Amino acid sequence: MKKISICVPCYNEEANVREMAMAIIHEMEKLPQYDYEVIFVDNNSEDNTQKILREVAEHNKKIKVIFNNRNYGPGRSGRNALRHATGDAIISIACDFQDPPEMIETFIKHWEDGYLVVYGQKVGSKEGIIKYCLRTIYYKIIAAFSDIPQYEHVSGICLNDRKVLDQLLAADETISFRHLIAELGYEVKLVPYKQEKRRGGKSSYNVSRYFSFALSSLVNTSTGPLRVATVLGCIASGISFFMGIIYLVYKLIYWQQFSAGLAPLVIGIFFLGSIQILFIGLVGEYVGAILNKLTKVPLVIEKELLNFDEPEDSTDSE
Repeated sequence: MKKISICVPCYNEEANVREMAMAIIHEMEKLPQYDYEVIFVDNNSEDNTQKILREVAEHNKKIKVIFNNRNYGPGRSGRNALRHATGDAIISIACDFQDPPEMIETFIKHWEDGYLVVYGQKVGSKEGIIKYCLRTIYYKIIAAFSDIPQYEHVSGICLNDRKVLDQLLAADETISFRHLIAELGYEVKLVPYKQEKRRGGKSSYNVSRYFSFALSSLVNTSTGPLRVATVLGCIASGISFFMGIIYLVYKLIYWQQFSAGLAPLVIGIFFLGSIQILFIGLVGEYVGAILNKLTKVPLVIEKELLNFDEPEDSTDSE
């Protein structure tokens, strides 16, 4: 019997976590030909999420729970949950119901049809037109700079075959799976859907975290911005050089009459200064990405595991 693993990262999801567990179980009970496990990974929630997870895990041994030592973010905690998954196919889904659990059956059917990777692709969203448009711009920028074609509006809900997951877990931990999938070159089945509003609670993501994720995605998928910085730097230097020559010649010819004034000087300083600051920041992002790759720290520290047959030591999550 084939086994399906469903991994659900969560943080302060007391309004959703019980309903999500019930929804996933309901979907899997419609597919009795599969064994399954549901792995919730809690990022040290500060509300009643952990209490609820203990209750649902006590009543259903197919629900497994990882309690992290602190909030490591959805990327690191989600990756660690995948390391615990034992299924032939592994599905990741957020706990806020923006990605409907009803898609699980569709994903499994596409997997059985031969697709090793299945992703949900948003064709619309109820989260708000502004946020959706900003996401669209983000994907367009990533696609423009990346040397490898990227998938636009792929969401958190996805299915990976065991073979693919093992390769993803062995790859660079600083790059998100959605970008690694493009790098590996597997044929991806995209399932279009309209994203729902968050059912309950409040998202822990804010503008700052979205912006940080966007920058990280950019520097991890392409060196194009560095090339742009080099080209624009050469262009700005050339313009400044020729302007300097023109001003010098004009001054030598019209020594008494010509007065450059402060305006060209101030404009030039601010123009060149802004370019320098922008590209120093850009180089800093790449240096930060290199630092993250070279700094070897545990992916997460697990505080407690529930319903795992053989509890693993937390140091194994490195």
